Amino acid sequence: MATNTPENRGNRKLLIGGLFVILVSINGILLYSNYQKKEKTEEQAEVIRIKNSELENQIKVYEALKSDFERQSQELQAMGLENDSLEARITVIMADLNQLRGFRKSSFTLADQRRFRERAGNFEKQLKVKDQEIANLKKENEVLFTENTTLKTTQNKLSDSLTTFKSTNQNLTEKVKLASRLEAQDIAVNIINQRGKDKDNKSNEFRTRQVDKIRIAFRLAKNDVAPKEPKTVYMRMIEPDGAALYNLSTGSGSFQIDEKDMYYTAKRDFVFDNTQQELSFVYDKEAEYKKGEHTIELYADGFMIGRTSFVLK
Repeated sequence: MATNTPENRGNRKLLIGGLFVILVSINGILLYSNYQKKEKTEEQAEVIRIKNSELENQIKVYEALKSDFERQSQELQAMGLENDSLEARITVIMADLNQLRGFRKSSFTLADQRRFRERAGNFEKQLKVKDQEIANLKKENEVLFTENTTLKTTQNKLSDSLTTFKSTNQNLTEKVKLASRLEAQDIAVNIINQRGKDKDNKSNEFRTRQVDKIRIAFRLAKNDVAPKEPKTVYMRMIEPDGAALYNLSTGSGSFQIDEKDMYYTAKRDFVFDNTQQELSFVYDKEAEYKKGEHTIELYADGFMIGRTSFVLK
């Protein structure tokens, strides 16, 4: 058996010390290795976090671009315009946006980041140019709207003026028409007996058995407004029962007054010359006249120009 000599005890201490140093070194190495692994893991996690952050930022940028281009499209449509290139651009942005969202499940490399940033920058430039174009179009539309509103206002004023003019002209026409209305004056009723002799009576009362024909004479009043032109005067002889004498064989017919048909007993054409000319009707009933009050009405140019009555006993 070995003896526990001082030399042996010294060797043992050296061995224990060496083992301790070795254990400390190994532990230090392990600690350093673990620290490096942790640091590398943290670096990788930071890289992944940065990449994910960049990816999400790019997705937000493209979503904003898509929204802005859609806004431009809607603004153009509101102005009644279409832009196929703008719709195509929205389609391209949507495709890029779908590709970016796909990177959430795959690697989003630095090259990808650079490529999409450059594309986004180009889209933003195009967006600004299109916004300026739309702003110019809106200004032009505002000018056109103002001009159109002014034009409509002018047209309305002209239309109102024209309506007023037409109304005034119509009123003047009516006034001229009224002023040019003829007037039968000094209407006289005589009877003609079977022997052809005229008989008058200031009271306009005659015996029926003496009447063969009836003469109605009158004078046209002077009228400087009435045009000198051919005219027609209509005579209505209304019997006591209220009906106008009407016989086609003796020249009776119908004419219009206030857009209504009215029967006349006889008519006469003449040329008005404003000389207070005298006109007359000789009417033969070719039958016995009824007893009672008869009314004579004279019409010309749509107006009654004279009226009188006589009595047959």
